[in-house]
Amino acid sequence: MSKHILVVDDEARIREVLLYALQKEGYAVTAVADGRAAVEAAGAGTVDLVVLDVMLPELDGLEVCRRLRAGSRTPILFLSARADEVDRIVGLELGGDDYLTKPFSPRELVARVRALLRRTEAPPPAPVDARAAVLRHGPIEVDTERHEARYLGQPVSLTATELGVLGALLERPGVVLSRGQLMQRAYRYDNLITERTIDTHVRRIRAKFRVLGGDPIATVHGVGYKLQGA
Repeated sequence: MSKHILVVDDEARIREVLLYALQKEGYAVTAVADGRAAVEAAGAGTVDLVVLDVMLPELDGLEVCRRLRAGSRTPILFLSARADEVDRIVGLELGGDDYLTKPFSPRELVARVRALLRRTEAPPPAPVDARAAVLRHGPIEVDTERHEARYLGQPVSLTATELGVLGALLERPGVVLSRGQLMQRAYRYDNLITERTIDTHVRRIRAKFRVLGGDPIATVHGVGYKLQGA
């Protein structure tokens, strides 16, 4: 069954380009022109990935992302005509998985869509004992078969991207991983991630665990990240 992509952009030309490029790759595509229609379309059926413009009528892309993230971990790829780093970081902080600046190549967008879908389908890095389904460190658990994370038995809603980062650290407790190493281990299917993106996802993981009273990741300044207390 082909994956269903929701494209949200108020420019008809861009919707047509994306519709053609994604359908050519075998994806089922729904294209809408504003934020309210995007929220309705996402809630009306199964959507495997959202390509979401930031500047939209009715509701902007950031607000659409907030609403989708309230009940869904569907990967979100932001599009924007603004290249400012702060805009990219805000989008990722709200729960976006990747960010592409306009103008862009349809081939690059398709490559990023493929990479995000692979990260959603693939489990986090496997434990040393390949027979084990759960990576554990203290009160932290990542179930590699169910794509779930828990802290003290309580579920933590992480995106596939965030699970990849946490899984990479759980795979090597006590080892400090540089941003480059995290990119290689957590995103082994994707060479389009930047080191600043890693920082953003680490902040999001920490924020979600802190709601439950935990903080799973320690920063080793000038080097990278490791598991807290490992």
